[in-house]
Amino acid sequence: MDVFRSRPDRPLLASGALLLFTLIAVTINAISPVIPWIFLWLPGILGAAVLGIESRRTARAEHLAPPVRQFWNRIALVCLPVGLGNTAQAMHTLAAEDPANAGVGPGQIIFQGVAVLLVMYALLRLPFGQQTRGDLFRVVLDASTVMLACAVFLWHFSARYALDDDDPRMLFPSLALSLLALLAVFAVAKFLLTSQNQIDTGALRMIGVAVAIGAVGPPILRPLITALDPNLFPDMIDLPALFYCGVIAARRQRAARTGPQRGAKPVRRRPFSFLPYTAIAAVDGLLLMVTWQNDSTDRRIVVVAAVLLTGVVVLRQITAFQDNSRLLQRLDHGATHDALTELPNRVLFHERLRRAVEATDGRPVAVALIDLDDFKEVNDTLGHEVGDQLLIAVAQRLNGCVRAEDTVARLGGDEFVVVLDGADPAAADLAAQRMIEALKAPVLADGHELPIRASIGIADGRAGDDPSVLLRQADIAMYAAKVIPGTASLHYEHEMGATSAGHSELGADLPAAIRDDQLFLLFQPIVTLDKDRRVLGAEALVRWAHPEHGTLAPDAFIPVAERTGLIVPLGRWVLRAALRRMAQWPADTVISINISARDLREPDFAPYVADLLAEYGIAPGRVTLEVTESMPVEPGESDAALRSLRGLGVKLALDDFGTGNSTLSLLHDVPVDEVKLDRSFTQAAPDDRITVAAGVAHLAQALSLHAVAEGVETEEQADRLRELGYRAAQGYLFARPLPAADFEALLPPAPMPAHGGSPHHSRRLPVK
Repeated sequence: MDVFRSRPDRPLLASGALLLFTLIAVTINAISPVIPWIFLWLPGILGAAVLGIESRRTARAEHLAPPVRQFWNRIALVCLPVGLGNTAQAMHTLAAEDPANAGVGPGQIIFQGVAVLLVMYALLRLPFGQQTRGDLFRVVLDASTVMLACAVFLWHFSARYALDDDDPRMLFPSLALSLLALLAVFAVAKFLLTSQNQIDTGALRMIGVAVAIGAVGPPILRPLITALDPNLFPDMIDLPALFYCGVIAARRQRAARTGPQRGAKPVRRRPFSFLPYTAIAAVDGLLLMVTWQNDSTDRRIVVVAAVLLTGVVVLRQITAFQDNSRLLQRLDHGATHDALTELPNRVLFHERLRRAVEATDGRPVAVALIDLDDFKEVNDTLGHEVGDQLLIAVAQRLNGCVRAEDTVARLGGDEFVVVLDGADPAAADLAAQRMIEALKAPVLADGHELPIRASIGIADGRAGDDPSVLLRQADIAMYAAKVIPGTASLHYEHEMGATSAGHSELGADLPAAIRDDQLFLLFQPIVTLDKDRRVLGAEALVRWAHPEHGTLAPDAFIPVAERTGLIVPLGRWVLRAALRRMAQWPADTVISINISARDLREPDFAPYVADLLAEYGIAPGRVTLEVTESMPVEPGESDAALRSLRGLGVKLALDDFGTGNSTLSLLHDVPVDEVKLDRSFTQAAPDDRITVAAGVAHLAQALSLHAVAEGVETEEQADRLRELGYRAAQGYLFARPLPAADFEALLPPAPMPAHGGSPHHSRRLPVK
């Protein structure tokens, strides 16, 4: 429950009672002075004590940020010189023979001067938020507008009379106090106009009202109340009103909630502040009043026209501000929200998560990472439009099963993430169950009924945790959830982190491996399936000679390289090493090199390949770059690179052909020259999956593609594949992956000089 709305507390009641008593007593004495004047001075003295107590209570509120607590401690300190100054003025006035002409006493000038300086110091010590030079310049101009408006009122109601004061000793102290009051107004206006998020907005406004009362209240009230009774003094009224506003501000600040509120909508800031325009309107009102009292009809008309013209210009400027604000809101929404699902994007997600973990109350924070399983199959088989409809439906369902204070965002592709602010593990479990229930029903998209299977990983943390650690833990838990059938969720546990630690260690060691040549290549021969078994070339296969873990196969570090972004430098190391070695081979030998989908998205990949071919003097037609048929190659992103490579003359192949669900669409979208039949079809029994191998052979023949069978281990498999039309193969039947020197021993010797030597011939592999 909101503390501020629950029940009024004693300091607020006391401050309100003092203000009410003041208003009643002033009214009574203005009619007939029956109440002793000392009682009219007491509310201004006791009110300072009440505000000091309330400010100290707010400064002790542990849920507030340290700068805010320090600010209210300083406000409590300000109450002391204000109370002493009012006490000194009361003694000065009551002891004077002629109270009506007593003026401002030296005690009040000194103590109030100290109070104004302390208020300015307290305001300037508050964090102002990040501002550009242009923002600060505009804020200074607006604050100066407010200060100048107050200066006009001070001059009209006070300063011009001070120049005629019979006691010249009080002239300069009075003017100095007025100047300090104007500087305090400037400081408050600057802070009110500056973006910040620590002081409660309502409290800040009440502080601004209190300072405005203290600055312009006395000069405005003096001619009004002294006309009623010479013994009345402005501070009798303005100080109790000032203290009452201060008590409200302190109480609002103490009751402000630092965490998210259920159902609370984000506060939208206006693109401008009404404060400087209010100041202009006040000065225009004063101008009209002065002109109407003293000037001719002609001057009145000119002044009224000038004021109306100012109003029209201000109205036009406010309209322009609002138009610009709407445009900026649209641009900001586009920069922070996903265009397809309208959910917050990665940028806004990280901002919301950072804000949640930076809370000072140590509340729990959970992060749930949701990944759609088999989403690529939907894109590949039904098209991207259907896939987009599926993503939109999933986004709507996820957004509908979380609280208003939570954030559902799309990280990209088929990954969603939820920031569960203030959710402990039990609450995060309930949220995950709601997500699972929401995703149970299939999505109807373009006439297709699409079942949804998702994996949800949850990281449980608290305010103060590292956001990147929470996201990484949720990612680890999400991958662990993928082994559970159907849509499932798992909380991160340290055992999962231990499993992932090996991957993290390899990821940390991989840059050094690339830099220090810990990697090496093996070459698996590609041979003809005729009786000669002639060596056509080889596929380059990378291995890692890890100093601690020994020789590592690609399965151990390629996934790590892909997830850390090191796949690009790794792939380029393989390309350079393979082509450097190939430069020593006979001119009719070919090589196949695996590349990743990430390589194709690099804008300089095709030029890099071209430079390597030129550097080592290798004909482009001897190089085949293999893309795994099951990995997520997006033709739209990679089309330029693929066509540039084809333009160079480099051949392209689909590896592991037949294992994915996008075979036909890839053959249509990706310009390939070769297909490599996956080993699962090569090794299938004749009555099992041999028809797939036959279909791939016929498809390759129809499309004029070169077909290579992988994983051949027996003569029976080789004979079947030859009968089906395959002319080349690789596998353990012919040779395991070999070091470069052993593979080169299988190649034909270099041609002898024309005056003698053996004739050129091909080396054949022995039949095993």
